Amino acid sequence: MPPPSTAASAAAAVSSIIRPTPPPALSFHTVPLPQIRRSAGAASRLVAARAAASWASGEGDAETVFFDGGAHHGDLAANLLLGLTLLWLPLTLAAVSRAFILRYRFTSRRVTVVSGLSGADRTDFPYSSVTSVVVVPRFIGEWGDIVITLKDGTKVDLRSVPRFREVADYCRSMAAAEGSLVS
Repeated sequence: MPPPSTAASAAAAVSSIIRPTPPPALSFHTVPLPQIRRSAGAASRLVAARAAASWASGEGDAETVFFDGGAHHGDLAANLLLGLTLLWLPLTLAAVSRAFILRYRFTSRRVTVVSGLSGADRTDFPYSSVTSVVVVPRFIGEWGDIVITLKDGTKVDLRSVPRFREVADYCRSMAAAEGSLVS
């Protein structure tokens, strides 16, 4: 049996390994933000007008965001409901992965698609490389798919986009302004 002083120090070492020290206390100060009320249509027209004005005035530094979001929540809800049948289960899993992994961003300069669990898979392309934009409505027109064809023949499929008609029209107008849209 080891001496009592060694046993006490060994027990203290083991307890410090088992019970880690608590993290330091942090304090957060929250500042209330002013509430702005605008309808979704007015906000999108305002952003589109700002993007067109900044492009026309030649401001190369200002990049405004027209749409930033993920897949439509109705797509997830409908597929979860239909997922109760075993036949629809693979499509439900695809809808769940779209809801949690995909992000779409349409700005005044480019289209960005971010995917992957960590957001590491990112695809950017400018409007100057867009040759056609095709819209496919889903679920009575509540959400839809947008298929964008690029100059090199690549087809980018954006699934379950909310406000898909507005987004597609914006993409078409930006590509037409760049002079790359094929009629």
